Amino acid sequence: MEKIPPWVKKKISINENYHYIKNLLKESGLHTVCESAICPNIYECFEKKHVTFMILGDICTRNCKFCGVKKGIPENVDKKEPEKIAIAIEKLGIKYAIITSVTRDDLPDGGASQFAEVIKKIKELNEEIKVEVLIPDFKGNLKNLDIIFSSKPDLISHNLETVPSLYPIIRPKSNYEISLNVLYEIKKKGFLTKSGFMLGLGEKENEILEVMKNLRKVNCDFLVIGQYLSPLKNSISVKEYVKPEIFQKYREIGEKIGFKKVFAGTFFRTSYVLEK
Repeated sequence: MEKIPPWVKKKISINENYHYIKNLLKESGLHTVCESAICPNIYECFEKKHVTFMILGDICTRNCKFCGVKKGIPENVDKKEPEKIAIAIEKLGIKYAIITSVTRDDLPDGGASQFAEVIKKIKELNEEIKVEVLIPDFKGNLKNLDIIFSSKPDLISHNLETVPSLYPIIRPKSNYEISLNVLYEIKKKGFLTKSGFMLGLGEKENEILEVMKNLRKVNCDFLVIGQYLSPLKNSISVKEYVKPEIFQKYREIGEKIGFKKVFAGTFFRTSYVLEK
């Protein structure tokens, strides 16, 4: 792999908010995708008290090759987790909460009811708090999606992650068409939708453009495109460090074909707190 270019390097700075959040999470027994997925933006986000909570534990039942989250047999669902998250949100003064999860194929509802309970507890705390959920595919089960819909989040995200040709390598337990249909069903119910994918895994330009067109066909509102960065030594390697001007090109194409907004750049992630 080529030498890491300067635009992929990020300065690390830590302030008191970072330490406060780390201690709060440890004391509460809560997880974040920021920590579990080894996100490069963690220092920046924690400094600003931006946290993306990850529910249903920190062990995923799938084996995506790009992800830093632990894989294996998950622990039992923490029934007190929704209340713990609501309390943490209150302490942090969060006005726009983002909730995601590991994939729990071992659960009958894939963890949908836990998402719903988390949203309920946050709204009980303060109905003015906006809640965005970044959900797994629930294997395309519409009953589980209905549980999410009934909890009325303000925005529902679901990531395609990469182009269809790379699914057997990158996401062997997932299905591109199922993920597209999840986004279609979300939009059909009238929710704002967001999706994202990574560059630098070996995808071709025509494949990227086709994914963008497919997302518009299901009326996806917001798109996030970021650079894949290997989180662990045994993760799939980076094939290319995409130049900033290429991200800019895709941003312009995306907004031209109808996305409300496209967030494209090296460090953009779907779980980022983005200006809507």
